[in-house]
Amino acid sequence: MTISNQEQLRELYGWPKGRAEIKVLSALEKHAINFITQSPFFVMSTYDNAGRTDASPRGGLPGFVKILDNQTLLVPDSKGNNRVDSLINIVATGNIGCLFLIPGIDETLRVNGKASIINDQKYIDLFPEEQNIPKSCIKIEINEVFLHCAKALMRSKLWKDDYRVKRGDFPTMGRMLNEQLGTNNPEETQEEMVKRYTPDL
Repeated sequence: MTISNQEQLRELYGWPKGRAEIKVLSALEKHAINFITQSPFFVMSTYDNAGRTDASPRGGLPGFVKILDNQTLLVPDSKGNNRVDSLINIVATGNIGCLFLIPGIDETLRVNGKASIINDQKYIDLFPEEQNIPKSCIKIEINEVFLHCAKALMRSKLWKDDYRVKRGDFPTMGRMLNEQLGTNNPEETQEEMVKRYTPDL
């Protein structure tokens, strides 16, 4: 049976109760601020006018996402591959979802809101620690913020060594792309890739 409406979902799952029902906030408070300040990584979700979705990893030193006030975040658009998929989606729909992670912590923080792309110098200047000065920033106006329970990360044992794969046992990016695209470019070693990426970090 394919579940096709909310009524069927609620019949199967029921309704949230207790803290799960009431935990959604409309602004940052001390614990959300502390979480973002200590987070070096988050996943940013966006979509375009046709409903095509995208999830993009974003990382930096802990606190690389600036908190302008309790309803506004600022993310540097660090140097990448110039696909700018997320930025295109933000220009199109202005909607964004973020999942913040802290290494060693199984809880995550979810932030949903409206986003815009800005390149005002006063905002760019807020990121002097960036090795490569961002060309623009993503300004997030928060609609919802809430802590997400630890179950998924506990199940995955994400911060433990149980499922850690040795890099040498996994194909390089060059090999994977050659095989996916049917190309025969010289295969870059992992060490060569790291050396090439380092100036852009």
